[in-house]
Amino acid sequence: MLTSRKGPAFETTGADGEQISDVRDDAENCTRCDLYKDATHLVFGEGPKRASILFVGEQPGDKEDLAGKPFVGPAGKLLDRCLDEAGIDRDLCYVTNAVKHFKLAARGKRRIHAKPNAGEVQACAWWLAAELRLVKPKLAVALGATAARAVLGHAVPVLASRGQWLAREDGRRVLITLHPSALLRDRGPGRDAAIAAWIEDLRRAGEPPKRGGAPPNA
Repeated sequence: MLTSRKGPAFETTGADGEQISDVRDDAENCTRCDLYKDATHLVFGEGPKRASILFVGEQPGDKEDLAGKPFVGPAGKLLDRCLDEAGIDRDLCYVTNAVKHFKLAARGKRRIHAKPNAGEVQACAWWLAAELRLVKPKLAVALGATAARAVLGHAVPVLASRGQWLAREDGRRVLITLHPSALLRDRGPGRDAAIAAWIEDLRRAGEPPKRGGAPPNA
């Protein structure tokens, strides 16, 4: 049980259930916040029942909402490519989001991403806590500020903390880095260098832990 109460911390072990499939089925009927009202599908996490690395993003986007699967849109494709370059097999990782329903703003026929607020992230921590409890990853990777806040329970300056290992109340290590969508929004001449630097962040997640279980340079 986590004791931190700064923001959307996990104050319980989350939803009941001894299997991820049970928790996912339970989440299909989630009304803990209002985001389910406009979403097409619940987008729960996917991956092995036991995964060494658990990646947490912010929320599903338009493509994920329509497919009902996490990280299948442009950001997911960039994540796949960069994980491959970092030597990490996505099929061996558990990939999820802090928020399980797409929060959108309509712009004509387009559905634009709208940032989830602290209350929505707090409500959805019920499901993320259960994923962490059941998957039991050796470490977590927080992709962006919302994910870092959801996993750690307090705000984290992502640009200042990226590539660093922080510790949760339960001792699990969390690697802080950017969300791939931030790289997609970068249209400047330094984009390739930014992606290369992000791959180096991801590569740290695939490094073997030191003796005693802490990741390198934790």
